[in-house]
Amino acid sequence: MFRALALVLLASLITPVMADQRAETRQQLDQAAKDITELKKLLQQLQQEKSGVQADLKKTETEMGDLEQQVKDLEQELKDSESEIQRLDGEKKKLQDARAEQQRLIGIQARAAYQSGQQEYLKLLLNQQHPEKFARTLTYYDYLSQARLEQLNTFNETLRQLANVEREIGEHNAQLAEQKASLDERREQLAAARRERQQALAKLNKDLGDRDRKLKSRQQDQAQLAKVLKTIEETLARQEREAREAEEARKRALAEQQRQLREQDNRPATGTARAASGPMVSSAGSGFGGPFAQARGRLPWPVDGRLVARYGSARGTDSRAKWDGVLIGAPEGATVRAVHGGRVVFADWLRGAGLLVILDHGNGYLSLYGHNQRLLKSAGDIVKAGESIATVGNSGGQDTPALYFAIRQQGRPTDPAQWCRAQG
Repeated sequence: MFRALALVLLASLITPVMADQRAETRQQLDQAAKDITELKKLLQQLQQEKSGVQADLKKTETEMGDLEQQVKDLEQELKDSESEIQRLDGEKKKLQDARAEQQRLIGIQARAAYQSGQQEYLKLLLNQQHPEKFARTLTYYDYLSQARLEQLNTFNETLRQLANVEREIGEHNAQLAEQKASLDERREQLAAARRERQQALAKLNKDLGDRDRKLKSRQQDQAQLAKVLKTIEETLARQEREAREAEEARKRALAEQQRQLREQDNRPATGTARAASGPMVSSAGSGFGGPFAQARGRLPWPVDGRLVARYGSARGTDSRAKWDGVLIGAPEGATVRAVHGGRVVFADWLRGAGLLVILDHGNGYLSLYGHNQRLLKSAGDIVKAGESIATVGNSGGQDTPALYFAIRQQGRPTDPAQWCRAQG
C-alpha cells in the first residue's frame, strides 16, 4: 500500500516536468522552422543577385570580345587607307612632273610661233621661189600645227587626271578621318566595357566573399559544365557508327595508361618541387597526327606560359574544391591553339568558365579551353592541330589572365600533364 502511494506521488511529480520539456521542445522546433524559412529566403535572394551579376558579366565580356575584333578590323582598314593615299600621292607626283614637262614644251612652241609672226601662211606663199614646192611646205606646216594641237590636248588630259587624283586623295583623307573617328569611338566603348566588367566583377567578388558560398558556386559551375558535357557526349554517342572501333581504341588507351602508370611509379618523386616552382609550358613543336588515344605524352600545350594550378590541386583556400584540369598563366591576348585536330562542339560563354571552346577529337575524347578573351571559332568548325581557336583572357570571374585547359575521356577528367609534352 505504501509502495502504491509512493508511485502515485512520484508520477504526480514527473508529469509536469515532461509536459514542460515537450512544450519547450515544440517551441524550439517552431523557432528552428522559422529560422530555416528565413535562411531559405536569404539564400534565394543572394542567388537572384548573383545570377544578375553573372548575366551582366556575360554581356560585358562578350561585348569586349566583339569590340576587340572591331578595333583590329578598323586598324587594318586604316593601314589600307594610308597605303592607298601613299599610292595616290606617288601618282600625283608623276602627273605633276609630266605637267611641268608639257608646260615647258608648250612654252618652247609658243615662243617659236610668236617669233614666226601671225602671217605664217602668207609668208610661206610669198617666200616660195619654186611654186611646185609650195604644197609640200604647206603639208609640213600642217603637221607642225597638228603636233602643237596634240601637245595641248595631252596637257589638258594631264590636268584632268591630276584633278581626279587630287579629288580621290581628298575623298580618301575624309574616309581616313572618319575611320579614325570610328576607331576612337570603338576604343572608348571598349574602355567603357572594361570599366563595366570591373564593376561587375568587383560586385561578384563581394557577393561571393563567404567561403562556403564560394564552394557552392564552384560546385554549381562544375555541375552545369558536366551537364553540358553530358549533352554533348550523348549527341556524339548517337553519331558513332562503329562501336567496335571505339571499344578497341578504349582498350588500347587503357593499356597505354597502365604502361605510363607503371613507368611513372618507377620514376623519382619530383612532382612536389615542380608544382611549387610552377613549370613553364610551350605550344611549340609539331602536333601528333595519329588518333588522340595514342597521343599520350606527345601533344603540345595550348599556349606558352606557366602552370599556376595543377590537376587535382585545391581551388583557392577550400581544399574540398579540386581542379579537374590545369590553369596556365599567360599574357592577355596570347594565342590559344588546338592541341590536336578535331571539331568545335561548343563555343560560347559558360558560367564559371567564361568564354569556352570545346573540341571533339573522336572516340569520346574532348579538350576544353576556358577563361578566353575572344573566341576565334564557332560550333561546327573543323580545326587542325596548332590552329588558333581563341585568345587568353580572364573571363568567367578570373582576376588575372590565364587559360583553363582540361581533357575528358569518356566524360571522365584526366590529367592534361600526362598528354602534353613534359616541360622544364
